[in-house]
Amino acid sequence: MGKQYKQLTQNDIAFIKEQKLFYLASASLGEVNLSPKGYDSIRVLNESTIIFMNYAGSGNRTHRDAANNGEFTLVFNAFSGKANIIRLFCKAEIINDDSSEYKEYLESFNEKKELVRNFFKFNIYAVESSCGESVPYMDYIRDRTTIKEWVVKMDKSDKLEKYKEKHFTPPDLNKLT
Repeated sequence: MGKQYKQLTQNDIAFIKEQKLFYLASASLGEVNLSPKGYDSIRVLNESTIIFMNYAGSGNRTHRDAANNGEFTLVFNAFSGKANIIRLFCKAEIINDDSSEYKEYLESFNEKKELVRNFFKFNIYAVESSCGESVPYMDYIRDRTTIKEWVVKMDKSDKLEKYKEKHFTPPDLNKLT
């Protein structure tokens, strides 16, 4: 049976740290964006705050929705072991590379600066757990390396910063209607 509560428990935190995949949903302009996320890209700061390291890649709807005070849900579910689903309902702060927090977070992830687009600090206002008994068992084999290789290649060819700029600025809201 599912439960809803205000902040993460120690069991929730331990569960989140074990997951190799999570889902990030966001909405600010009507449609809901949903993206699977991998890599070692999550840090739990405390019972009500999570940091997400955002790699450069395709679009940047997470940034758009955070810039527009959107709503976020992060979903973690077990593919092995005991069935479990944890949903985090959040608001997001964008942490750009001109912030002292950015440098601190980059060090905690031990990642190359050129790979990271920005960070999001998710402020959790509700946690929901449910059984997850319908989620299949699946085996983790390894992380894909394609996006990191692409970013390094873009950086070496001096195209990465232009790409980040193009996909960093939220769209003009008036043009989306």
